[in-house]
Amino acid sequence: MNSHMYTPEEVIHLNAHIAEKDILAQWGFVADEIASLLWLQQWYQSGGSNRAVMVRQLEFLKLLVRSGELEL
Repeated sequence: MNSHMYTPEEVIHLNAHIAEKDILAQWGFVADEIASLLWLQQWYQSGGSNRAVMVRQLEFLKLLVRSGELEL
């Protein structure tokens, strides 16, 4: 049995993470894709190397999806 008591901040983070997973699943992402997207989000938010490049790449992918050039 896990005896770890979560802090309020951890509970908020866990609930947000669960909500994000549900939203991504509703959009048609499979489990592997969801895991990758959430990992990238955490990596970016934790100060991964060269954020500006990552943001430009993600914005470019978003543009491709919205324009219909890239299907999900």
